[in-house]
Amino acid sequence: MLKLNNISKTYSVGTFGGQELHAVSSVSFDIQDGEVVSLIGESGSGKSTIGKMILRLISINSGSIELDGVDISVAKGQALKEYYRRVQGVFQDPFSSYNPVFKADRVFSTIREEFYPGVKKREWNHKVENSLKSVGLNPEQVLNKYPHQLSGGQLQRFLIARALLLDIKFLVADEIISMLDASTRIDVLNLLADLKSRGLSILFITHDLSLAYYISERAVILYRGCIAEMGVTEKIYNNPLHPYTRMLMASVPRLDRKWEEVDVELKGQHAALGKGCVYYNRCSLPAKDEECIRQRPPLIEVTPDHFVACHKL
Repeated sequence: MLKLNNISKTYSVGTFGGQELHAVSSVSFDIQDGEVVSLIGESGSGKSTIGKMILRLISINSGSIELDGVDISVAKGQALKEYYRRVQGVFQDPFSSYNPVFKADRVFSTIREEFYPGVKKREWNHKVENSLKSVGLNPEQVLNKYPHQLSGGQLQRFLIARALLLDIKFLVADEIISMLDASTRIDVLNLLADLKSRGLSILFITHDLSLAYYISERAVILYRGCIAEMGVTEKIYNNPLHPYTRMLMASVPRLDRKWEEVDVELKGQHAALGKGCVYYNRCSLPAKDEECIRQRPPLIEVTPDHFVACHKL
């Protein structure tokens, strides 16, 4: 199980770094073994920052990240290397993950050099072929090819196959299908669902509500680095309680409703500022008051497995 305990990330911005930008603020949730959790929010909400902190690509300012009870946020050397045997990430733009002057399968040779230096070439080639076949790729068609000779979907599968070579237990999938065409998206989603059925845990980072509903058991709604709502996906989608979640759901075009009607409902919602509830200036609830300005609302379990951060619910 991967567990995030009140993790925060702050950047120094402005002239001479005199101001602070709170990218992520006291975020806590866990991902069970063999579970898919969707992390949902608009651009700038802190989704990718959380993914990078899990992958140790950036440090955390406070809090901890635990894998099976071990705090990995301070892991170094061999401990960090062992962590990467179990946790890997795949990102939005597959083309940027490859050096265009090297063939794509160089990512496999790098894994061998770093993690399996003692494995003989014949045995390694067999592992690579099995890994590629497990993600629906024909080794003869993709090996020894340059990145520009493969499609975006093939490159994403290639990266997932690389992660599977390490026998990972947890995958951070950060907007991995947003740059793919519609026909390829469903293939990658089905692949993730298949990997989940084999016991792989996945953090699925997305701004696409329909994709999150399709693939995840639980969802975390993020706004300005804070959790607005989280819980069982069905409950959040069928009964959104936080005004931000309601706005997200209303923004999805529906066949039984004109887009103009939704647009009217969203008028008056502006960028949020404030020391209390981060959604205060954008909130349309008539009951909001001084409490919302003074204090950030805690996550409250309003129904079993359904948590909401709002003073007025």
